[in-house]
Amino acid sequence: MSRLTINRRTIMLSAATAGAGLAPAFGTGRAVDQPVVRPPGNAGVYQFRIGDIRAAVLSDGVIGGPPRIYAGDAPEVELQTALRRAFLPTDHLTLNLNTLLLEAGGRRVLLEAGAGDTMGPNAGRVFANLATIGLSANDIDAIVISHTHPDHVGNLRTADGGKAFPRAQVFAPKADWDFFVSGDPDLSYMPVPEDFRRRFFGAAIKRSVEPIAREIELYEPGGEILPGLTAIAAAGHTPGMVAFLVHSGDEQLLLTTDLAYHPVVNIDRPWRPGPDRDQEAALQIRRRIFDRAAAEQMLVLGFHYPFPGLGRMLKIDHGYAWVPANWRF
Repeated sequence: MSRLTINRRTIMLSAATAGAGLAPAFGTGRAVDQPVVRPPGNAGVYQFRIGDIRAAVLSDGVIGGPPRIYAGDAPEVELQTALRRAFLPTDHLTLNLNTLLLEAGGRRVLLEAGAGDTMGPNAGRVFANLATIGLSANDIDAIVISHTHPDHVGNLRTADGGKAFPRAQVFAPKADWDFFVSGDPDLSYMPVPEDFRRRFFGAAIKRSVEPIAREIELYEPGGEILPGLTAIAAAGHTPGMVAFLVHSGDEQLLLTTDLAYHPVVNIDRPWRPGPDRDQEAALQIRRRIFDRAAAEQMLVLGFHYPFPGLGRMLKIDHGYAWVPANWRF
């Protein structure tokens, strides 16, 4: 048995060290007697470091839908069994929205804007979660988008049509912008009802980016977008989607964006997400990036994985396994 290819019986032994390197990061600068502002519900902020970069996963809430959407080629009996064994509902799969805040070189950068109200009532929480660490939308200097689906750009617009992050320069992949925003995209490949496609994946995208469209900074994958942040080509889910590599010194964090929706159906099982526009291209890039994550034992963040979405990818007998990072206070 090699160091990187293991069987499932060894996975739980590895979990004890999966959270190594995580440490508290952001300070609010509040006086001792000043009350903490907390959003309703459970914790939505998780702070850690990547070398010299301060980082915080900020939850924007949750979305979700029928499990079949996110595991398009799964045999029905096997899908139901996998969900039950993971103690998950068999009729609805919840997806988290894990945006990532980075602070380095005096700049605050948000990776993914979040959904806002574009895909249901349970998102739009990133602003309250910023407040818990003493920040507001006005403190964000840059927002980098992996692709232009509504759950990644929805928070860019306020309810009255203004810029939700007044000072932020917004970066988006050029191929995605050309397809979804500049063009009139054919979304018939999406495994959702036609009215959903029209409202959420058509109008919602263009509406969300209207306030920043004239100032958008378009980028190509393959290089640094900002110091310490590299875009990795990951087209397939959309024409221009990227994964992100955050790096500082010897430490790095891989953001898999939408290469997988939920570890139970897209990592621990090899089922293909139905919303992938090019199913074969998405499969190949998913394998390539997952192989790299496993080989380099990277810390990984999944945008839709259970909050805070951090863990590691293990190469096992016939695929991969997800090991969540240990929680650090």
